[in-house]
Amino acid sequence: MELKEKLIEKESLIERGGLIEAEEEQKQLTKLDILKKVSSGTELRNSINDIVRGKMGAIIVFANQKVYGIFQGGFKVNCKFTAKRIVELAKMDGAIILSEDSKKIIYANTLLIPDNNLSSSETGIRHQAAERTAKQTRTLVIAVSQRRGEITIFYGNHKYVLKPTEDLLRRATETLQILEKQREIFNEILTNLNVLELTNLVSIGDVCKVLQRIEMIKKMSAIINEYMIELGKDGVILRMRMREITRGIEVEGELILKDYVQKSNKTKQFLDGLNFEEILDLENIALNLFKEPSDKEIMPAGYRILDRTNLTNEEIGGLVKELGNLDRILNADDDVLINIIGVKGANFKKEILDLKEQILIGKRI
Repeated sequence: MELKEKLIEKESLIERGGLIEAEEEQKQLTKLDILKKVSSGTELRNSINDIVRGKMGAIIVFANQKVYGIFQGGFKVNCKFTAKRIVELAKMDGAIILSEDSKKIIYANTLLIPDNNLSSSETGIRHQAAERTAKQTRTLVIAVSQRRGEITIFYGNHKYVLKPTEDLLRRATETLQILEKQREIFNEILTNLNVLELTNLVSIGDVCKVLQRIEMIKKMSAIINEYMIELGKDGVILRMRMREITRGIEVEGELILKDYVQKSNKTKQFLDGLNFEEILDLENIALNLFKEPSDKEIMPAGYRILDRTNLTNEEIGGLVKELGNLDRILNADDDVLINIIGVKGANFKKEILDLKEQILIGKRI
């Protein structure tokens, strides 16, 4: 079919709602977006798994405007997507063209003719065509190897090989166990910081240790989250466990930054940009965040500890603004407290004493 005829047919399909067109300025898919499309339990993944089990190969292309200019032959299907139909169409040698939302099968048994001048790291003809098509059209292309039973995703210049579900579950479980251990260490370090804050013995290093563990937990969670998305329904229980392990981490991090760092947004960007090796360098974190060595003493503003009381955020902010830091707040006279936060100031000292007692006996708050 000539390019002009394909474009006319494409416009007709759009009118009938058969194809959602990808415009040049459309938001690019992220890796997580792609993994969601092929996650375990989706009809697309079921069809791909059936192709692998049937020891067949396949190329599945998600249509956009550019795709219509780089294939020949085949036949129009224009029917609803089902796993059974995809498996039957995969018995033919040509590529299968899906609508961008994968709800319709547009063409089958087509010959892809991308620009051969585009580089390809693949050796097989099927995978070379898939990679070059993805690069030329900036669309999502899935290639299934008949010989190896391997599922490869190409998107633009990116490539990702889907892992078997059993392998994913094993990796996710192992990483989750490490994450759980990191949370235990974080809880111990945070409990220690609570004591140090109440006794005016906090050093920059103590603060950086907590931030260090928070970043390690966040980065490990991001890795596990990729596993969870790819696992789909098979990862539901692991996802629930991860949420339980990481509960409250983000809030603690924000309050610590608020306590010790003035430019918290810039600090978050710095911490987010660290890799695992850089996170382990405590002195580097201290110098970048505080411009001081890790053994230098530092005073918390008080936001995090006071967040454990019955005070509102507005009242906590008022105390920090008027008194400056946690030590001055804890040692302020009742009259001063009442003047700042009203009637709650009368009971504040008792509430703080109870909180101190819990902290000093090592209880988590």
